[in-house]
Amino acid sequence: QVQLVESGGGLVQPGGSLRLSCGASRSIYSIFVMGWYRQAPGKQRELVAVINNGGNTNYGDAVKGRFTISKDNAKNTVYLQMNSLKPEDTAVYYCNLKMVAYDNWGQGTQVTVSS
Repeated sequence: QVQLVESGGGLVQPGGSLRLSCGASRSIYSIFVMGWYRQAPGKQRELVAVINNGGNTNYGDAVKGRFTISKDNAKNTVYLQMNSLKPEDTAVYYCNLKMVAYDNWGQGTQVTVSS
């Protein structure tokens, strides 16, 4: 099993920025897709951003141009830089790791964008 540890959530004002981190408990040497999904109350879980072992990325339409996903292989960590935050970005953000026959989730971290 790979433990996923999230950090960086919190309260931020509209227009502000946050950086989320998701650290894996060990190095990953297989093909993988890792990143972030979010779920707001009363809404379905939606893609935020993911990155694969080759560095290719995919973003949800709602965050394109504002969020950037990156990874640091040496630290076994994926980052989500969130800029120009809007109240509609308020949600629980979940880190996710997908590999062959493997699909693991972090505990989630609350992001609240409010004045």
